Amino acid sequence: MKQLLPLILPIIGIGAGVGAGIFLQPDPPPAAEEYAMEHKAEAHETDVHEDVSEHDAEGDPQYVKLNNQFVVPIIEQGTVTSIVVLSLSLELMSGNPEDVYAKEPKLRDGFLQILFDHSNMGGFSGAFTSASKTDTLRRGMLSFARKTVGPGVAGVLITDLARQDV
Repeated sequence: MKQLLPLILPIIGIGAGVGAGIFLQPDPPPAAEEYAMEHKAEAHETDVHEDVSEHDAEGDPQYVKLNNQFVVPIIEQGTVTSIVVLSLSLELMSGNPEDVYAKEPKLRDGFLQILFDHSNMGGFSGAFTSASKTDTLRRGMLSFARKTVGPGVAGVLITDLARQDV
């Protein structure tokens, strides 16, 4: 019996780990067709993805990387449980990238407020990288970027996204 115990315990441990993994598995993302139909309707309702007809001379977008990362604390029951770190860039179809840098303090302030609100609503909990959660975040930041910089902003790109539990 003593000789079988070292062989039986790892098998039980592996079985328990697999069972816990199956039991705690997050819900699968929505099917591609359902997702496309859902977000197509949302895009028409919110009017965030309006057609930007003013292109620069080449017609190619310009990408403006915001200088510093965004750090967002995740607070649960009054204590910081995690920290989310993001790097953002803006996609410009028209306009001068220098305008973005000139308005970067205001952009950062607005983006941070949107990120804090997203965090407080539970946007960074669970499967926080799912398309539905990141699209909601992008739409809010895109709307603010267009109000601040102008209609030439075609998109907000999340270039890095990491969450560290503390």
